[in-house]
Amino acid sequence: MMNRSLNLICATAFLALSACGGPASDESPPLQGARMGGAFELVGENGKPVKDTDFAGQYRLVYFGYTFCPDVCPVDMQRLMQGFKALEADDKAVADKIQPLFITVDPKRDTPEALTEFTNAFHPRLLGLTGTEAQVDDVLARYGSYAERDKPNAQGGYLVNHSNNAVLYGPKGEPLAIIAHEGEPKEIAAELARLVK
Repeated sequence: MMNRSLNLICATAFLALSACGGPASDESPPLQGARMGGAFELVGENGKPVKDTDFAGQYRLVYFGYTFCPDVCPVDMQRLMQGFKALEADDKAVADKIQPLFITVDPKRDTPEALTEFTNAFHPRLLGLTGTEAQVDDVLARYGSYAERDKPNAQGGYLVNHSNNAVLYGPKGEPLAIIAHEGEPKEIAAELARLVK
């Protein structure tokens, strides 16, 4: 379902952008200086508006996906949230600084209720966000992500091709790093702990 080549291109582009600010020290986050992220206004699981400023001072672990995704999104979220749980077990104070966000790329079907059911399956702190198609398209563009809906089948069902990177943003909304979610939970936890100050 996913265009893996596109994901590699996106990741490479993100890393290339991070180099635009000049050579980075070993302590610099990989995406430091990248032009991605920014303001948004979406709708939360309770149906109320959610703005980027609601997370000021918090790190944000952002993943774009959709609840009707047949395989990739659930697997990615399971791995990411297992890593997040491992971080909570190792250092709850660090984990408490991070707000995990699941932003839909399929606002037509992903209602607040659908998102709540999906996110609750993975972690109680994982927050699902939706909105109008225009709002979601704006966030996708600002955050350097990609999504394209396939042509509906005879029953009206469809898939959405999209990038599936998990990106950690800092307390001011600045991009820090793509968090690999193919590894063991302890590896994800260690990477988050390394980046969160």
